[in-house]
Amino acid sequence: MGKGKLEKFADMRDYPHVFEYPYSVVDNVPFEMKGNWNRDFFKNDNPIVLELGCGRGEYTVGLGRMYSDKNFIGVDIKGARMWTGATDALKAGMKNVAFLRTNIEIIERFFAPGEVSEIWLTFSDPQMKKATKRLTSTYFMNRYRKFLKPDGLIHLKTDSNFMFTYTRYMVEENRLPVEFLTEDLYHSGLVDDILGIRTYYEQQWLDRGLNIKYMKFRLSQEGELREPDVEIELDEYRSYNRSKRSGLQTSK
Repeated sequence: MGKGKLEKFADMRDYPHVFEYPYSVVDNVPFEMKGNWNRDFFKNDNPIVLELGCGRGEYTVGLGRMYSDKNFIGVDIKGARMWTGATDALKAGMKNVAFLRTNIEIIERFFAPGEVSEIWLTFSDPQMKKATKRLTSTYFMNRYRKFLKPDGLIHLKTDSNFMFTYTRYMVEENRLPVEFLTEDLYHSGLVDDILGIRTYYEQQWLDRGLNIKYMKFRLSQEGELREPDVEIELDEYRSYNRSKRSGLQTSK
């Protein structure tokens, strides 16, 4: 029988590569690693890559295995899921992987200007009701600007047509440079070892015949970011094993 949530949380309290700063404690606890991740934790000057909403941490750990010359940090608030990747990294003795359990809404509190080189967004909740909750909204882009290097990379991998379409409009509205874009990743010819990493939920979506979409763009530091003023057709579902939406057919 697998471990329960309480046992997993107890494990992670002793993991040297897991940092836990949810809303409940972050206001009262200074985060001394901010600006010092390379010096104090990774002990090198390699680029730092974040996976925001890392879930079980498949990408964080998978990328860490592929690239020993980069440092990877998985971020999520759901510790019971994070435990899987954190435990895998610990057992493998990986020195270039860490996990941060916190709310992504306050992500800029944990990294200094220019400290992060890339961001991965893997199967983020499309948040169709409210734009400011979408991890590719200008609300979050302005936060990423506070710690991402100039023209740093952002990768979006999603099963959601809504999320992909919204992000494409956001990128176009703000003239952000796009390096790759496809609505059907596994039939695009773009798949490599990196993009071929499949999360637990991604495999289930593929089994249902859903296309996986991918976009890679750069976030400039200059200019005021504007939200796209468009109506986007809603997905018929929100995520695997979630109830089907009803009511509104489009959203901004």
